[in-house]
Amino acid sequence: MILTIEEKKFDTKEITQLYPACVIKTGHEEETTQVSLEWIEVEAKGKVEIVGYGVFVNLGEEEKYSFIFDTREEMDVAIGRIAAQLKSN
Repeated sequence: MILTIEEKKFDTKEITQLYPACVIKTGHEEETTQVSLEWIEVEAKGKVEIVGYGVFVNLGEEEKYSFIFDTREEMDVAIGRIAAQLKSN
């Protein structure tokens, strides 16, 4: 099955990971890292600077794609589109 995320097409047979996450600043220059949405909601409580929200796709160990959104709502809409494609098959 072909899955489309923000105009990019992926063969689901090649996807090894597909997940949402929050992107935060690490505190070291402009470095960022991904953290789980649950951690942001439960643990962070305003203690970190959120840069954005993303949907991340890994094709094996080497090939990785990031789709970054300014708000959680925008990311949730993208996740809804992904879910609709997966349900339709």
